[in-house]
Amino acid sequence: MPGSPRVSGNSVESLVLHATDNQVSRITLNRPEALNAITPDQRERIIQLLTDASADPAVRAVVLTGTGRGFCTGADLRGGGSAAAGERRAGGQAGGDRVAAGQVPGDVARTIRLGAQRLVAAVLDCEKPVIAAVNGTAAGLGAHLAFACDLVLAAESAKFIEVFVRRGLVPDGGGAYLLPRLIGPQRAKELMFFGDALTAADAERLGLVNRVVPDGELDKTARSWAERLATGPTRALALTKQLVNASLDTDRTAAFAAEAAAQEINMTTADAREGVASFVERRSAEYRGR
Repeated sequence: MPGSPRVSGNSVESLVLHATDNQVSRITLNRPEALNAITPDQRERIIQLLTDASADPAVRAVVLTGTGRGFCTGADLRGGGSAAAGERRAGGQAGGDRVAAGQVPGDVARTIRLGAQRLVAAVLDCEKPVIAAVNGTAAGLGAHLAFACDLVLAAESAKFIEVFVRRGLVPDGGGAYLLPRLIGPQRAKELMFFGDALTAADAERLGLVNRVVPDGELDKTARSWAERLATGPTRALALTKQLVNASLDTDRTAAFAAEAAAQEINMTTADAREGVASFVERRSAEYRGR
């Protein structure tokens, strides 16, 4: 979270902090001097932590945030790491890095597909609810990383920037997929065509942010939301997430069929049985995520 202590050293573990408590996995980008621009090694660690969260029954919610003044300002291949050199040779352009000499057609597309798009997909596909606690600037891929989360909290000082047009680039990291679904095509084009900074309050008004809170309350609010989710029916939440994410890409017949199948699957869980029993017995449910 924004107040997390720095860890000495330049290992990827120190640049992407991770802790699990109260059944919440907390992932904190920790390169404040670079406004939390993501290197390839950091990206791979975030993807792995999200994958681990999906598979770990002890994790029932995820919070993604950053330290310092930036939530994430996009991809930063210049930040180093073992994967960076290879991506430079491949002509890595994710997040606006310069095109490498000697690239051939297909190199850039491959880099985007295996890099920025994999990161955003890892958030969308995570089987636990993911909360973005946006503590500062979210630009380019960083903005899309936030928008891919299931819930978005923003500090009053946060801002969101579709920075690609400023660099003469096409949006990547799923931006042209995410934004029209969140705010409609006209608003999405406005943000992407002009690249103007969007305040947290304006992002909330457009529907990109669930709630804006004072900077000093962001950590507390994110913890409260995550811990509330962590006491919920975890598998039902995962199935609900899948249904909602898929609904915008399918027709009514397929959506209704998926809904019925999800309910069928969910009724085999202990939490579903507990939910029904607690209703019949007129008591509060105690969900265990199973």
